[in-house]
Amino acid sequence: MSLDRFDWLALRVEEPIDADRPIIDPHHHLWDRGGSTYLVDQLHADTGAGHNVVATVFVECMAEYHPDGPEQLRPVGETAFVAEQAARSRDSEGATISGIVSFADLQLGDAVEDVLLAHEEAGAGLFRGIRHASGWHASDAIGNSHTKPPEHLLLDAEFRRGFARLGAMGYSFDAWLYHPNLPELLDLVRAHPEVPVVLDHIGAPMGIGPYVGKRAEVLEEWRPSMRALAACPNVTLKVGGIGMDRYYGGGWAAREAPPTSAELADYWGDVLVWCIDTFGPSRCMFESNFPVDRESCSYTVLWNVYQQVADRYSDDEQHQLFYQTAADVYRLDL
Repeated sequence: MSLDRFDWLALRVEEPIDADRPIIDPHHHLWDRGGSTYLVDQLHADTGAGHNVVATVFVECMAEYHPDGPEQLRPVGETAFVAEQAARSRDSEGATISGIVSFADLQLGDAVEDVLLAHEEAGAGLFRGIRHASGWHASDAIGNSHTKPPEHLLLDAEFRRGFARLGAMGYSFDAWLYHPNLPELLDLVRAHPEVPVVLDHIGAPMGIGPYVGKRAEVLEEWRPSMRALAACPNVTLKVGGIGMDRYYGGGWAAREAPPTSAELADYWGDVLVWCIDTFGPSRCMFESNFPVDRESCSYTVLWNVYQQVADRYSDDEQHQLFYQTAADVYRLDL
């Protein structure tokens, strides 16, 4: 499914529900590949479309790796690329790219320290942590994460040594995996309570492959692991990723016109509120996951969904959800 269906997205235009509330978008990507471009200009077109998005955090997507050199250091090219984009974001009107979450192979164990130091140097003061995606499933209809992780990656001894080194150096870990993998993440964070962990995309309650038509059963399986993770104070949750039809199977991308924010809030609202109530607003942050979530709706529609969901919370709690949690977890200099 193309992420660049601009004519289709234009069929659903909404004004922001609250254009004044300051927002940090703690999860977006940047790339220029395969005929798709999402760089500072495109990011600013989205963040400037109506909502008051003041800062963002980039999360790795295998963009602009160094083409040669030692294999373990090639992902540092992405950090250097984003640091350049961040400088452009500061020199133009719009949200500032204020943090970078990169990739390093934590299976290097203690040797990952050299890679992390290289990211730090390339990041121009913006490098904040690592995402090493670990989504794995036996079903060919689902496929594995973009980094092609082995099964049980989070249980691997060398990975855990690299994970511990990451935390010891003061960096955080973003976890992207599927809901059946959550027990392994739970085992990891219990073994290393000193490492800050950010769980991406509400723990990915899947809706494709063997899970088609089984939403209630998936959520019943997903909730106990999420409750257990919420009991670990080193875990923070990204509340979003809800536009990913490729994983959640909502069917939005196949419609003649994109859904309204009210439709998305009706479909996802109970799940997102359960997440926020389980982890608490101070440990939750709304995210765009753009341009990936663009396969279902526009940037403005997505943030309208979150504003409708958050309406039941106090102003202070909304500030945590939209701004403060992200600023604290990613240690943003704003």
